[in-house]
Amino acid sequence: MKKLITIIIFGGFVLVAGCKKFIDVNDDPNRPINVQESLILPPAELSISHSLNAGLLGIYTQHYLQTVCLNQPVPNTGTYLMTNSEADGDWSNVYVTILNNLNSMINKAETNGNPAYAGVGKILFAYTLGAATDFWGDLPLVEALKGSENFVPIYTAQEDVYKAVQQKLDDGIADLAKDSKKSPASDDFFYGGDLDKWKKLAYTLKARYYMHLTKAPGYTATGQATLALSALENGMSSRDDDFKFSYPGSAGNENPWYLTFLPGSTLVLSSHLVDELKNRNDPRLPVIVAPAVATGEYNGKDIGEDFVGSLEDYSIPNTFYGGASSDNFLLTYDEAAFLKAEATLIKLGAEAAQPIYIAAIQSNMERLGLDPASAPVMNYLAIRGVLTDANALQRIIEEKSTANFLNIENWVDWRRTGFPVLTKVPNALSDIPRRFLYPQSEKISNPQPQQTAKLTDRLWWDAQ
Repeated sequence: MKKLITIIIFGGFVLVAGCKKFIDVNDDPNRPINVQESLILPPAELSISHSLNAGLLGIYTQHYLQTVCLNQPVPNTGTYLMTNSEADGDWSNVYVTILNNLNSMINKAETNGNPAYAGVGKILFAYTLGAATDFWGDLPLVEALKGSENFVPIYTAQEDVYKAVQQKLDDGIADLAKDSKKSPASDDFFYGGDLDKWKKLAYTLKARYYMHLTKAPGYTATGQATLALSALENGMSSRDDDFKFSYPGSAGNENPWYLTFLPGSTLVLSSHLVDELKNRNDPRLPVIVAPAVATGEYNGKDIGEDFVGSLEDYSIPNTFYGGASSDNFLLTYDEAAFLKAEATLIKLGAEAAQPIYIAAIQSNMERLGLDPASAPVMNYLAIRGVLTDANALQRIIEEKSTANFLNIENWVDWRRTGFPVLTKVPNALSDIPRRFLYPQSEKISNPQPQQTAKLTDRLWWDAQ
């Protein structure tokens, strides 16, 4: 893999206009205005992994899910303190760094006869747009990404954003089937240019976004489950298809979650998460959670308490997720299996979902290095494995949440299903947040009526 720090630096300049031509000597070689698709793709992919799924708002989702805790006095993020300006960086990353660059790459690829790059770009565009609308709701879309044509684009309703996500995925799949002069290879950090894996990702993303709308106004759970199951027939078929970013682990090239929990960051795992794994005798506990340095015990911090302790008294993620060279998982085969289990539950009931649910848990156990036939795993499945009409949705989403540790998708699942069960933390400033505030920079530069939204307001698909 190329040095990531180089990509970050270059990526910041990919689409920044250089000096206007007067004579050739006025061209600035350090600020290119016309670059190849292969130079746009890597920084966009890095930003999606590093700054979207694991950026500041990605960390905030883990606070709202009560996965992490700040070893700081309250009020803080864990008690739902947020200002509009805290969303500025993530909004800029979404629009300036990712969507703008991907839009340029797609246009360039279509002009150059490289539909493989266009297809990959559209799938990444859909992923980013889907994550952004699940953060904020209505978004600038139809009038956005047009450069100087419109500096104050109106916001597109979330339902239409969702339709655009599905259309981008369909268009991306169609592009991947076309002959292409050039195709991604080593410049593709996710799949190394394997277009079949990109196609499987696109279909799995379609299933994910179909299931988001099981309670949306005008949609039915059965209808969305039917669409999801159809998409999954062409989706991920093994863990080799995982949508993940692999980090070398050298200085400047570390997994973002490793950097997030570095000593001195004051962020640790919560007692809510650690105790839940302990109480269930979940054999994944030592793989997910590192023992506290001071005690050697698995110990999370209570959210909302005003006590500030020693960081060495608390656990942080273990090296599978939190090591310098750990993979950052954005969408996995395990999630695809849980999506299938939930969709099957909706259509056919708990008994039909049972074997799919068990297989999903076993797949995640294997991913984390555990033998599915071992006594600890078998004992766990004996307790957690039997679905009934009363417990099926809760069990599926709880196990999916464990399998999707540190993934922003878990916040979507909690909002649309109510699972895992969460209660407002002590000293909370509000109810549990259901969306992010629009950024202050956007409120100043592009005022829109949606920007009055509060953290506790529901998104369009987040129906009662």
